[in-house]
Amino acid sequence: MKVFIDPDGDIEEIKEAFRLINPELYERLLKIDGSDEFFRYMVKPLRVSVRVNTLKAEVDEVVENLKELITGRVPWCEEGFYLSIDEFSRIPEHQLGLIFSQEAASMIPPLVMELEPKMTVLDIAASPGAKTTQIAQYLQNEGCIVANDVKHSRINILISNLQRCGVLIAKVTVKDGRYFGRFRNRFDAVLVDAPCSNMGMIRKNYRNIRLWKMRDCYGLSKLQKSLLMAAYKAVKPGGVVVYSTCTLEPIENEEVVDYILRNTDAEIEEVNLPVKGVEPFTKFDGKEYSEEVRKCLRLHPQSSDTEGFFVAKLMKP
Repeated sequence: MKVFIDPDGDIEEIKEAFRLINPELYERLLKIDGSDEFFRYMVKPLRVSVRVNTLKAEVDEVVENLKELITGRVPWCEEGFYLSIDEFSRIPEHQLGLIFSQEAASMIPPLVMELEPKMTVLDIAASPGAKTTQIAQYLQNEGCIVANDVKHSRINILISNLQRCGVLIAKVTVKDGRYFGRFRNRFDAVLVDAPCSNMGMIRKNYRNIRLWKMRDCYGLSKLQKSLLMAAYKAVKPGGVVVYSTCTLEPIENEEVVDYILRNTDAEIEEVNLPVKGVEPFTKFDGKEYSEEVRKCLRLHPQSSDTEGFFVAKLMKP
């Protein structure tokens, strides 16, 4: 059944559309954030955003070339900008790798990894490479990035994006991310941009409303815990592990972080960026999580006009 959702329509009609398309998702969203503003922003089209690739160009130079298209700056990322276009084949800067199309919230994880040139970094689920290329520019193409993905079908786009952006320090691997747990204390920083149920990406594609199933979340949560545990084993003492998802589901977010906090000596730090989030859950659906998860960043679509997103910054003593 096709259901048209008008983001400017009556809020009750928007909610009813969710209920008709996927009643299970609708009931879950009511528990997570039942506000009218939340549901309206869940169907509001995303602002188009890009990141300037400083491996190939200076920010000011690109801004000058694209000034007719730029509608604003991403507050938490110096290289991030909003554009009034979504057809990137018309922008030579995109074809040349001077800019990278990237959702504004997606720019956050590399920003909090405390990256410096000459570091050894693991990106455990790297494809299509937006965050990998961002990591490379913060390393200034000095050091090493192990850019891993489990699916062969996703590797070509990862390699293509790395090449287009001029990344010279990435070693691409095709492994189950849990494999890296055997490399104890080897990486200065690790990113776990985990596979998730994509609840936060409904603004990008309404198809995610229909595809979402609660049963998938349980399996994903188990995988996410394993990936994050492997990442924590692989990072050096004093290193940073950043966990991120594009879902709003607590069992994939707060519960995963709570699991690591309870089963390791990991410490959690607040995400110190000029971005407005909402209070993370310490209790949800009969479960209780560590008070420390309050330090995570939970973004609902209306809080900073982004996709739904979640970020946790973990330190290894």
